[in-house]
Amino acid sequence: MRVALGNTDLQVHPLCLGGNVFGWSANAGQSHDVLTAYEASGGNFIDTADMYSEWHTGNVGGESETIIGDWMRARGNRSEMVIATKVAKLSSRPGLSALNIAAAAEDSLRRLGTDYIDIYYAHHDDESTPLEESLTAFNDLVAAGKVRYLAASNYKAARLQEALQISRELGMAEYLLLQPNYNAIFRSEYEGELMATAVKEEIPVLPYFSLAAGFLTGKYRPGVTVESVRADDMPEYMNERGWAIINALTEISEQEDTSVAAVALGWLRAQPGVATPIASARTPEQLAQILPVIELSAEQIANVNAL
Repeated sequence: MRVALGNTDLQVHPLCLGGNVFGWSANAGQSHDVLTAYEASGGNFIDTADMYSEWHTGNVGGESETIIGDWMRARGNRSEMVIATKVAKLSSRPGLSALNIAAAAEDSLRRLGTDYIDIYYAHHDDESTPLEESLTAFNDLVAAGKVRYLAASNYKAARLQEALQISRELGMAEYLLLQPNYNAIFRSEYEGELMATAVKEEIPVLPYFSLAAGFLTGKYRPGVTVESVRADDMPEYMNERGWAIINALTEISEQEDTSVAAVALGWLRAQPGVATPIASARTPEQLAQILPVIELSAEQIANVNAL
């Protein structure tokens, strides 16, 4: 099964594998096991960033890209993979100035062991740099064949629309994909103006934090202690609304004989504009929980929406 990504020629697996855990909660060997299992399941779409996983003790950033690059080199499968990476949030390469974009792209290409990036994201909006400067630098990468398609992450609707207008007026490559923080429990950032813009402009949406940092896998329950590097992120979800959503997803998972995580991802795929969600796994066993692609009924979707 493949999903067409809008105005690109990319055909991707309906689950984009997130690389944020590679070099963090999954070491190189564990990461390679997950990547190999994903490829064996038909997966071909991997999302990373230059700043993954800078936050881990002893890391400097770029660890995820390096792990993915080493894996592709060992497998000899670069041409079969769709690789997305990002610029702007690495502390040693911050922002979207023209010089930084050019330098960061070269760093990512080197770490990934490739001469092209399929999708290159502005990891966040940099209001200190004129949009025209950033977009021109991105366009130069496309013209040089180092980047195939451009995308935006963490942009507000007005700034995304302004960026599109500038690119069109100047005849440059434009943002063709959008990556917001969006899931069944955190909906305010995407739903509204950003969703309307994505639908109007026919920009495919690839949500990150699709499982709310693991909360929507269903492993967190009242009174249950979970050993996870992300456990500290959970209290904001552990409330009456959060548990109600988990209960609704669990009920559907039992109806469909699948995982709670697969239901949460199925709900996302049913939302306007969404092409394929991004989710990560640190073991093949976790990967197996997020791989099933299920289609929820209108009633099941409405039950989750109501919460």
